[in-house]
This record gives sequence, structure tokens and C-alpha cells, in this order.
Amino acid sequence: MTLLLLTFNLFFSSCGETPKTNKDITSSSEHLITIGDTVTQLSNNIMVIYQDKKNNYWFGSWQDGLFKYDGKSIVHFTTEHGLPSNRLEEIKEDKQGNIYFNTSKGIIKYNGYNFSILQETIGDIEKWELSVNDIWFKNLTDAQFVYRYDGTILHKLKLPKIKIGEEWIQKNPTSPNPYSIYCTYKDSKGNIWFGSAVLGAFRYDGSKFDWITESDVNELHYGPSNGVRSIVEDKDGYFWFNTEYKYDIYNKPYSTKRVKDSTQFYDRIKSIGCLDGKKDGDLNEYLSIIKDNNNSLWIAIYLNGVWKVDGKNVKHYPIQVDGKNIPIFYLFTDNKGDIWLGTHENGAFKFNGQAFEKFIL
Repeated sequence: MTLLLLTFNLFFSSCGETPKTNKDITSSSEHLITIGDTVTQLSNNIMVIYQDKKNNYWFGSWQDGLFKYDGKSIVHFTTEHGLPSNRLEEIKEDKQGNIYFNTSKGIIKYNGYNFSILQETIGDIEKWELSVNDIWFKNLTDAQFVYRYDGTILHKLKLPKIKIGEEWIQKNPTSPNPYSIYCTYKDSKGNIWFGSAVLGAFRYDGSKFDWITESDVNELHYGPSNGVRSIVEDKDGYFWFNTEYKYDIYNKPYSTKRVKDSTQFYDRIKSIGCLDGKKDGDLNEYLSIIKDNNNSLWIAIYLNGVWKVDGKNVKHYPIQVDGKNIPIFYLFTDNKGDIWLGTHENGAFKFNGQAFEKFIL
């Protein structure tokens, strides 16, 4: 529980600054002028990783800004160069190759040459729609909202309220807002999912919202908890939200349980159990889950390394420095299928086929 509370609080923690070195790249727009520094390594705090269509790697930190690696050199961008914040939590790309960086003080668009800040639409908070080209973002400044970018307008959308959310606020008036969104995920049918801090996960299908509450995502406890920080749909169409359970959303006809309760749109299926195989083990919640090119699942657990799940086979890859487990956070599959790992305090790691080794230029 202590570790879960720690990771919960990290989401809302403040960030520091980092000194820079030699000047390298200058990009500008009418909204933002950004000058990057050429550096020899990433910072220790790497919380999000992305590789764009041109094969550039982007590394986002919660403390130290943004890093770009083109295969030869690393360029570092911070508030000293014009970024609105040194905290980055999402990196996404559209079909045209524009890249978006979600910071704690605004969403930045990079068109390959210039950086600019997207201006949100004022007063358009109820415009919930769903389009194949939409890009969805967390709102890092106001837990009551999310963003939908349609390629032209950044729509600020108010989240739907549910009973358990309002009850949580009444009982815990000084706690972080339970509607805070930790992750977004677009499934194979184009529906958008959101993982929340306390209230589980919910889906928007273009016309309505469907919830899988925290008590069903993790029956071990109900808030404050690890929250739903990562969502993935596996090769068989099952969904994974935060625990050893998988969820049948689309695959099969409605079960008897569903028919009796028309509001339940899913079946929960006990799958891999506790990753370490112990009956009373605590490896049930994770911070990140991804699917690799061979359809195996990779799961990152805060202080217990990375676990590969290939069907019923589970393999553990400890992530250690000086013989001690280190805090880990984010998994990513690049364009070649290589697996990357971001950590709180020890930079980025890359899987070499046998183990995760620290990325060094």
C-alpha cells in the first residue's frame, strides 16, 4: 500500500530544473521559440518514451523536460528554451507526422521544424464526439476535463460524473480529485478509453460512457490506489486494465450475468493470477502494460521489475542497479519491435534479448 500511495502522489508532485550545455537546434513559430542543447546523455527521470515515423526517439521527463535522439545525438529542451513546463506525460503523433507533447502547462505541437502551443477552445466543454483522426490527451491542470484534438481545434471536454466519484469527493474533500485521468487508449474498434486515479476505467463509444469501476478493476482495495495507469487490448481482443484479470468486452455474446444486468458490458476473467505465483503475492497491480510484435504482454511493476506474459508462460526480468530493485514506470515498443523502459531515477533501459540494459549514447 505504501508503494501504491507513493506512485499515486508522484502523479501530482512538482518538478525541478536541469542545467544545460552546448546550443544545437533552433526551431521557432509564432507561439513558441525553442532552442535545444546537445547533450551526451538522458536525465535520470524518464517517464514517457516514443519513436516517431521518422525513427526519432523522444524521451519525456517529469522533471527535466524533453529529449530527442536521432540515432546519433541527443538534443535537450526545457523551459529555458521555451517549453511551457519541464513535466511531460504524453507523446503522440498524427497521421501527417506531427508530434504532440502534453506538458503540465499546455500541449505542444511539433511539425518537424517548429514548435507551437495548441490553444484550447473556450466554452466548448460539452462537445464529446468520436472520429478516427482524433487525438485524445489527459488534462494535467484540471481533473474535471480531458482534451480532444481534431486536427484543428483542441476541445476541452468535461468528464461525466458518476455516483461513486461524487461520494468520494464528499468523503475525501482534501484528497486528489478521483476523476484525474492517468491514461488514454484507443481500441481496435476506435473507441476511446480512460484510466482514472480512483474510479477505474471508462469507455466512450461516440454516444455514451461505460464504466468498469475501481472495485471491479481491483477488488483488493478501493482508493486511494494505484489507479488505472495503462490499458492494452491483447491479440485475442481481451482488455487489461491494472491487475491479473482480463476483460471480455467485444468477443463473445452476452453471458447470463450480462443479461441479468444490462448495465454491465463486460465479463471479468481470472487470467494469469499473481505474477510471482504466490497465493498471497502482491504483484497484482502494474504501472505499464504493452503488447509486443509477437503479441506477448510486457508488464512493469514499480519495484518488482518487468514481467513478460506469453500465453500462460510468465518470465521475470529484474531491473536492478547495484543489486537493488529500482523504481520503474513506462514500457514502450519501438518501430523495430524493441522494448524500452522508462524509470523514475535511473534513465531509460532497452531490452537486448536477454535483459534490460541502461541506454547510454
